[in-house]
Amino acid sequence: MDEMARRSRARDLIGRLDLTNLNDDCTKDDIAALCLRAVTPAGPAAAICIWPRFVAYARQHLVPGIRIATVVNFPAGGDDVDATVMEAKQAVADGADEIDMVIAYSRVAEDPGFVEAQVRTVKAACGAATLKTILETGKLFDEAAIRAACRAALAGGSDFLKTSTGKVEVNATPASARILLEEIAKAGSTVGFKPAGGIKTFEDADGYMTLAESICGKDYATPERFRLGASGVLGDLLAVFEGRERAGGKAGY
Repeated sequence: MDEMARRSRARDLIGRLDLTNLNDDCTKDDIAALCLRAVTPAGPAAAICIWPRFVAYARQHLVPGIRIATVVNFPAGGDDVDATVMEAKQAVADGADEIDMVIAYSRVAEDPGFVEAQVRTVKAACGAATLKTILETGKLFDEAAIRAACRAALAGGSDFLKTSTGKVEVNATPASARILLEEIAKAGSTVGFKPAGGIKTFEDADGYMTLAESICGKDYATPERFRLGASGVLGDLLAVFEGRERAGGKAGY
């Protein structure tokens, strides 16, 4: 990939970024700063992803055109469906455009039907908001369990499959991403895909987008169907876009 192609790719990746702050000590000042960071020299990020308690505040500070994503049933992925429905409804009422919900991943092996019903119920509560289901693939351990989680979420009507919360030891990996994308492709490549956690560099981000394009088609990875869940990758993407030196002394092109 030549310099101009890398710069163009970096811009495309920024336009697919869910710029995230799910730190336990996050404050309103941090959210205000995140809203500012989401408007970049390469164009706006796709969304910010934040705790539910900050959604209404962010709606007042975020420029139009950047979506607000928030998390529910997060990060533990419990099985109290009624509580998750209440969280989702409140978040949408506060102004969330997208709901990232952790499925009850510990129940996938024994009762995938529960997860399917959980997703369907929360999807109904989201109204017009997009529902991304977080499978927490690093806690499912084997391919069969990850595929079962994918199929349950897809059957429940999820709009996106997302790998991880970013709160466990193993988050997004190319291997787990491939499984999610293969299941999305089998379902017709209309559902979105979001890797999250551990995405630090242009190469990380580009690798996931390239994988999505190779499995689901070269026209698949639009901002409506492909997102990157990350907080730390923006600086590296901007360095590549602008042709600047990157952290670690790497060239930006």
